[in-house]
Amino acid sequence: MSIKPWMTLSSLLLLSACASTQTAVAPADTAQNAADANRIEAHMEFLADDALEGRDTGSQGHLIASQYIASNFKQLGLKPAGDIIGDQQSYFQKLSLKKGQLIKQSASLTLHHNGVDTVVPYPKHFITRSSSHDGKVNVNADLVFVGYGMVSPEFGIDDYAGLDVKGKIVVILPGRPHKLPSEEAAHLGSQKTRLAAEHGAIGIISVHTPDAEKTRPYANSLLYLNSPDLSWVNAQGVAEKDYPEIKVNAYMHMDAAKALFDGAPKSLEQIYAMLEKKEVPTGFTLPTSASLTRESTHSMIQSQNVAAVLEGSDPVLKNEYVVVTAHSDHIGIGNDLRSKDKINNGLMDNAAGVAILIETARLYSKSAIKPKRSILFLAVTGEEKGLLGADYFAHYPVKPIESLVANVNLDMPVLLYPFADMVAFGANHSTLGATVGRATAKHGIKLSADPMPEQAIFTRSDHYTLVKKGVPAVFLMTGFTSKDPAQKGGEIWGKFFAKHYHKPTDDVAGLTKDFGPIRYDAGAVFADINFAIIEEVANAAQRPQWLKESFFGKAFGLKVNTQQ
Repeated sequence: MSIKPWMTLSSLLLLSACASTQTAVAPADTAQNAADANRIEAHMEFLADDALEGRDTGSQGHLIASQYIASNFKQLGLKPAGDIIGDQQSYFQKLSLKKGQLIKQSASLTLHHNGVDTVVPYPKHFITRSSSHDGKVNVNADLVFVGYGMVSPEFGIDDYAGLDVKGKIVVILPGRPHKLPSEEAAHLGSQKTRLAAEHGAIGIISVHTPDAEKTRPYANSLLYLNSPDLSWVNAQGVAEKDYPEIKVNAYMHMDAAKALFDGAPKSLEQIYAMLEKKEVPTGFTLPTSASLTRESTHSMIQSQNVAAVLEGSDPVLKNEYVVVTAHSDHIGIGNDLRSKDKINNGLMDNAAGVAILIETARLYSKSAIKPKRSILFLAVTGEEKGLLGADYFAHYPVKPIESLVANVNLDMPVLLYPFADMVAFGANHSTLGATVGRATAKHGIKLSADPMPEQAIFTRSDHYTLVKKGVPAVFLMTGFTSKDPAQKGGEIWGKFFAKHYHKPTDDVAGLTKDFGPIRYDAGAVFADINFAIIEEVANAAQRPQWLKESFFGKAFGLKVNTQQ
């Protein structure tokens, strides 16, 4: 799961359950068997075993995981929905990934102001990543401050208004204006590189802020200096999300970044003071230029999604699909010298989600009556590297994009306590929220509103790639309350995040030592709820609809699934 390890729980509040005004759809008589905790346990233990070496994208361990998932789908009688090889359809949707690695000795940044050159030390005061398109790059250009670097007619924002950035390096603040809702802001923030390229910039320097230091210290960024960058490659050999116009980028420490604003209309200290007062600074030309160099090496690797279909029973509706996703990759072998165990097994992240995906597929394969719509079960690769497998699928779906009626995403259910509530990120954007509310109630579980909206988690897992193609989606997570009065779910969830997330101790031994037995029975409840959600969507007369007031519905919604 790609949510951030520095978030705290002390300020989080569980909000009231989502209200539902939509008329319930009577579930079909599917003769459902309850989910089997033992099967979930078996899947999780296999996928998180040391033999798979952390399931890193493109690794042999991840290939084994993919083969395991495909084998289970085949045993359940699900039809393969991947690439056609020869005259046979396979369970695998293969994708080529471009791997970029920065040659760290090549990274340099020099500021030029009033005839004085100032060398900024790497990585103490600036960091940079590899390029996905260039090898060796050397850029010298003037600087322009563009505030947050956002443009949104919906929110009346244009940080590039009146500024000429063509052929220049833009200096950008991380984050967002406080007036923006967090999920919408997260989407707009993800467009900063595209906007800089469209306005003619050739480089980006992002400036660390006091606010950012509180939540993610600059020093934390140094932990990932040597990690490679991956991007999927299209049929023309071009890396997706690649903006060749942007030749260089850097992230600067606050102390070094002050020099960028020497002699400028506002100093960096004044801008920080504005941010403290929640004011939004406007851009201006900086009287400083910069020289940036970096060199990258490139190689190609292969990975795969696993796709299978349970065909619907209705002669018309079977051509529509409910998509159920879970990412099968994790982060592989680490290099933390403080730990003897280097394998990041990813038991919760996301062997748990994949296990629930497989068990949900089993429940449907054993049901006496099949759902009307078809169900597409999809285990995606590269989530930890930037939602790569899901994004590839969204661009090259194995079924027509307009036939995908909804996506239910399973990413890192924390199965360490008997959860009494569930969170469905995105529930407030479409009629899926009401569907989830009915499914949780059916199993005695409360549906809680997003307890940490400031984290904008709705935009940070695999489902979001389909949201951007107009498909309504929810991302399911265990809530922060427990059925056991002796256990505080929020504290357990927070402790897992602080001590075990993306660490070798996210395995059976590490979690059992800290929390007691893994609650595979909670995983079975999660699977039963997942079954119930899909059941209603698959059998409803109308496909899920974006709500009229949803920003994402307005921005991306297809006509067939947007409220009129």
